[in-house]
Amino acid sequence: MLSAVADRTAYANLLLPRLLTERGIAGRDAALATELTYGTLRGRATYDAVLTACSDRRLDRVDPPVREVLRMGAHQLLATRIGSHAAVATSVDLAKDVTGPRASGFVNAVLRRVATRDLGQWLTIVAPPRESDPAGYLSVRYSYPRWIVDAFGEALGDAPGGEETEAALAAGNERPSVVLAAVPGAADRAEIMPEGAEPTRWSPFGFVLPGGDPRDLVSTGRAAVQDEGSQLAALALFRAALDGPDGLWLDLCAGPGGKARLLRGLAGGRGARLVASDIHPHRAALVRAAIAPGAVVAADGTRIPWREGVFDRVLADVPCSGLGSLRRRPEARWRKSPADVAALAGLQRELLRAAIASARPGGLVAYVTCSPHVAETREVVEAVVADGGAEVLDAPALLPEVPGLRSPGPLFAQLWPHRHGTDAIFIAILRRLA
Repeated sequence: MLSAVADRTAYANLLLPRLLTERGIAGRDAALATELTYGTLRGRATYDAVLTACSDRRLDRVDPPVREVLRMGAHQLLATRIGSHAAVATSVDLAKDVTGPRASGFVNAVLRRVATRDLGQWLTIVAPPRESDPAGYLSVRYSYPRWIVDAFGEALGDAPGGEETEAALAAGNERPSVVLAAVPGAADRAEIMPEGAEPTRWSPFGFVLPGGDPRDLVSTGRAAVQDEGSQLAALALFRAALDGPDGLWLDLCAGPGGKARLLRGLAGGRGARLVASDIHPHRAALVRAAIAPGAVVAADGTRIPWREGVFDRVLADVPCSGLGSLRRRPEARWRKSPADVAALAGLQRELLRAAIASARPGGLVAYVTCSPHVAETREVVEAVVADGGAEVLDAPALLPEVPGLRSPGPLFAQLWPHRHGTDAIFIAILRRLA
C-alpha cells in the first residue's frame, strides 16, 4: 500500500479497502493494517527526521521499498504499543522479503537506534526549538509541510505556531469516525441507525457508526457516507431565506454525488427539482447512480451549458486542494503545494461566477470548499463579489446551533476538526442581485 502511494500516486482511502478484501484480511488484522498504512503516511515527516538522525545515509538515497519499511517500523516503535523487539524483527523480515538479505542489516541497525528513545525524546533532538521557530517545530512534531502549518495559522487568525494551530494540526492526524447521512425522503434517521450508532451533533440527518463496514446500509440507498460538515453545507443552503419561486436547484460540481443525494432529498421535500452537473463523465455517472432517477449533465460548469438566471438555489462545491480532509487522505499533504492552491483559485473564481450567473435574480448560491486556505475561501468570494452582481449573506446565522463558525470572516462559516469534529469545510452563502 505504501509503495503504491509513493510510486503510483494511489489514494489510500480507495485502494486499501480493495487490498484488504483481495487478501482476505479482516477483523483485528484489518484494523492493524489500516493503522500501519494511515499512521505511516500521516507521520512521514516526523519519522523521516528521526530516521535521518539514526542513519549514515540520506533517506533519498535509500531504495524506496526499504525506505517504506523503515517508515513503517518507525511508526510501530514511536506511535503504537507494538513491542520494540517485534517491530524491529518484523521490519527486518519484511526488508528481506522485498529486497533480499542485503538490506536487512541496515534496517536492523537503524531501527534499533530509533528504539533507544521515545517520540518526545526524539523531538527534542530532530525538531527546531519551539521558542525560536514555532512553525518549524509544529511541522516536524505533527508531520505537515511547513506551508500548511502557516496556511492553517492564517485561516485561524492565530499567531505563528500558536496553540489553536497546533490543535488543528493534531486533529488532522486523528482517525475520523465513519459518518453517514440518512437520505431525506428515503429514510428517517431513527429508523435506520444501527445499534450503538450515535446521532451527529448538529446535522439532523447524520449518525456516527461505532465501527464496522457501512456498505450494507449504503447498498439500500437509504443512507450514504458523508461527513457532517458536508451535510451542514447543504443544510445552510436549504435554510437560507428566498423570496419568490423555489422550484429548481442546481449542484454545479456534483461528483461523486454525496451532496447531490442530500440536496435532492431536501429539494423533493419542497416540491423542487435538482439538476446535477459534473465536467467528468465518469463522475457524472456516479452522480446519476446516487440520485437516480434525476437530471444529471456531464458538462463544464464554467461554460454555463444551460440558460442563465433560471435556478433558485445553486451549490458550487468547487474542486479544491482538499486540505480540510487530510484526516481521510493522509497522503494528500505530501502531494499538494502552494502552486496547486494558486492554480485552483482561478478555476474556483470561474465556477463561482458561473454559479451566480446560473441563479436567477434574488436566487441563492452556496460556495463550498473542503479547504480552510484563505486563497481558496475568503479571497475567492471577496474577489467575485467585488465584480458586482452578488452580496454575501450571514452563513453562520443559518447554522446557529453550531459554535465557533465565524472564521475567517464574520459572514463566512468555517468548520474545523478540532472545533467541530468535522472536515474543515468552508461555507459562504451569496444572493444574486438584480
